[in-house]
Amino acid sequence: MIENVQGRIWRHGELQDDFNLGMVSDCIDDNDLLVWADLVNPSHEALTELASELDLNTFAVEDALAAAERVKATSYPTHKFITVYAVDMDPDAGEPQRGDAIHTHRISMFIKHNALITVRLSDEFDMNQVLERWDQMGGQQHGVGALTHGLLDVVVDGHFDAVQELDDSIEKLESLLFDDRRRGSELQQRTYQLRKDLVALRRVVMPMREVVSMIQRSRLENKAPSELDPNFTDLYDHVLRATEWTESLRDMITSLFETNLSLQDARLNTVMKKLTGWAAIIAVPTAVTGFYGQNVPFPGFEHSGGFISSSIIIVVTVTTLYLVFKRREWL
Repeated sequence: MIENVQGRIWRHGELQDDFNLGMVSDCIDDNDLLVWADLVNPSHEALTELASELDLNTFAVEDALAAAERVKATSYPTHKFITVYAVDMDPDAGEPQRGDAIHTHRISMFIKHNALITVRLSDEFDMNQVLERWDQMGGQQHGVGALTHGLLDVVVDGHFDAVQELDDSIEKLESLLFDDRRRGSELQQRTYQLRKDLVALRRVVMPMREVVSMIQRSRLENKAPSELDPNFTDLYDHVLRATEWTESLRDMITSLFETNLSLQDARLNTVMKKLTGWAAIIAVPTAVTGFYGQNVPFPGFEHSGGFISSSIIIVVTVTTLYLVFKRREWL
């Protein structure tokens, strides 16, 4: 028995009032009905029993319940199986000591000719937004393909939002590159955290091309109604844009990391030049006073002229070195 379950049944596009999981197997062979069932964290035994009733592949059932599974789409003789990840983005992305900003929620889908079975391992993903999308589109009138499109459309929109958040975080980080008041260690931490978030996002965004492509090929092979072809074409375009945007962010964060290292090297060189210049300036009075501090006779020995001449040498030499180093931007 699966306790946490919801669903809908449509007859000729009209929503029916009653639904329970036991009705799904009775509705599968009725072409006038469209069925959606959503199972949250079902047990292996319960899902296996349902799979037996609906003729679902056992390997797909194992994949739906596995602790870690990649994004993929597989076509079996009796149904199709798809695994995707919805994404939530922490608004404090890239901030140090915030942890991972990307939160993923896995959604597995069993797609039969008039039924969509979704399996989620937790209820953190809000399915109400999917229901609203279906109601806005009126997609239930176009069969299970419309339900699949509506769900994937919500998932891809979430990917876009996450990519936008990462893009904004990277832009904020770029503005801090030339801020001398910002500590280098903090900038490195934020850059590293953004790189981790971007890697996590790429893992769920990049394979979406294969998922949508498989659905489009399958619809073409099965001669599915053409009303939804523009919708899936638009969805594929969104997937490509999200993929390309993610790749551009990868280049941006790499450039940001390398630029930060280059700026640190430049600042270090500037500091070394300043230290070298001041060391040269300080060495002059040290050398002159050391020379005039000898306990042997020298020009001006035991005369005030010796002090005056040594002072003049120090002032002239130090001033000359200061002006030379200042002109060369060593100081």
